[in-house]
Amino acid sequence: MKKIVVLTGAGMSVESGLKTFRDADGLWENYPVAKVATHEGWEADPTLVTNFYNMLRKKCIGTQPNEGHRLVAKLEEKYDVTVVTQNVDNLHEMAGSSKVIHLHGELMKVCSSRDVDDPRYQITLTPENCEVEPGTKAGDGSLLRPFIVFFGEGVPMISAAAAEAMQADIFIIIGTSLNVYPAAGLVQYVRPGVPIYLIDPKPVSAGENVQQIQKGASEGMKELSDLLMNR
Repeated sequence: MKKIVVLTGAGMSVESGLKTFRDADGLWENYPVAKVATHEGWEADPTLVTNFYNMLRKKCIGTQPNEGHRLVAKLEEKYDVTVVTQNVDNLHEMAGSSKVIHLHGELMKVCSSRDVDDPRYQITLTPENCEVEPGTKAGDGSLLRPFIVFFGEGVPMISAAAAEAMQADIFIIIGTSLNVYPAAGLVQYVRPGVPIYLIDPKPVSAGENVQQIQKGASEGMKELSDLLMNR
């Protein structure tokens, strides 16, 4: 069975109603990144950061996967598929994708602020219980913080993602400008000669061997899915 690795960014979830962070009216509007998405911001005002992510979770609840998410999941009928996503939503999982690597964390999880990656203190929140009271402690006595990779922090899942990219027989990029590192560097791990498809409505500079489908996530995946599922 051939292996497909799909790298997705914010553009993947736009059709589901989730704004990208960098849009003029995006999620960061009125919230300086330094205050809500850096370790220094967390240290300075954990209550502000906790409430910000409570707000984001409430915005995300009720959001449904779009056709693009569903078509990515459907590829598993014919291929071994790993999704590597820069998104912190869980729409790929909701659509049925069984192997998802989250590079930047997961919005519906909280963790120890002393050791973010210790699974013993990671908690998955539910839509019914998605708010964290500021000051709530993790099992190790530290404050519960969002399970999000803040700007300036390491990306612990990048090694696993790179290993997947090296094994890809087909590499698909959806809804990312390839400007955010280290995720953008994953394309460099793809073996020479492996077909690379890039789906984005805007032109993206991604090298000569990349075939761009200049459409949104759903329309682009319809076109690519027809090609891949009928091989």
